[in-house]
Amino acid sequence: MSGRGVLTNYRCGVQVLTGSEWRARAEAHAARVDDFVAPHLARRAEKVKHPVHDFLFTYYSQRPAQLRRWHPGFGVALEDAGDYAHLKGYAGDPVTVAPSFVESQLPLLRQLHTLLSATAGRAPQFGCFGLHEWAMVHRSADHGTRHDWPLRLGQEGTDAVVESHRIGCSHFDAFRFFTPSARPLNTLQPGRDDRPDFEQPGCLHAGMDLYKHAFRLSPMVSSDLVADCFELARDIRVLDMRAAPYDLADLGFEPVRIETAEGKAAYVEAQRGFAERGAPLRARLVAACERLLGVVPSPV
Repeated sequence: MSGRGVLTNYRCGVQVLTGSEWRARAEAHAARVDDFVAPHLARRAEKVKHPVHDFLFTYYSQRPAQLRRWHPGFGVALEDAGDYAHLKGYAGDPVTVAPSFVESQLPLLRQLHTLLSATAGRAPQFGCFGLHEWAMVHRSADHGTRHDWPLRLGQEGTDAVVESHRIGCSHFDAFRFFTPSARPLNTLQPGRDDRPDFEQPGCLHAGMDLYKHAFRLSPMVSSDLVADCFELARDIRVLDMRAAPYDLADLGFEPVRIETAEGKAAYVEAQRGFAERGAPLRARLVAACERLLGVVPSPV
């Protein structure tokens, strides 16, 4: 099928939103995320860092302004939307995400579809107890400190927790921050290029990364999906740091004491809840990838 034929068929199935319709949605989206974005921007202006709430803006590459920008997703056109005409991926009048842009993103779509499908196909594992954060500060006296916050059990106590537990971190982007002395203690050795072989849906960081996968698909997917994934990542980060070895009492965070049986049980219960919340979001991302991959005909 020619490019013109693809465009014609695409135009026939586009939903068109009037200016008043899409602006209402855009304003609602901005208000939704501003509950989290506005405090971050205020802290940034005052040069105050927050180890929990700033993470989604410092670790991930999406800027606050990008999160606030609403996108309707592929298949929706916006009338009277001159501000969108210059944005990457958009074209036409009324403006919409162009099939040619989707075609340019085929490598990303295939990569994410493979990763997300593989992750969804595995049984969730709940035996890590958040020890990845502890492994990142193992023997910090030898390797240097990671954060300015004090260790709740001190250095010796923290090292003892790491060395007395089985560590089975499956997430490369956590494992890569392990200290040199902790890396050999991990029962798995995930790499940068073999994520589909290791990722599993019980992992907190795999759950947080749904936000990254969603915004990397912008503007091809709706910002509603991005915001849903953002809210999950926001909540997961709180547990991630409550279970970490740091003493964050001054910030109002009660620790999940994973070095105790009670703490482990509390961690697993929360981890199961996040896995259940993440499953439908992961499914929506997989479905979005499949839909977008179907936009461009396979070569004959």
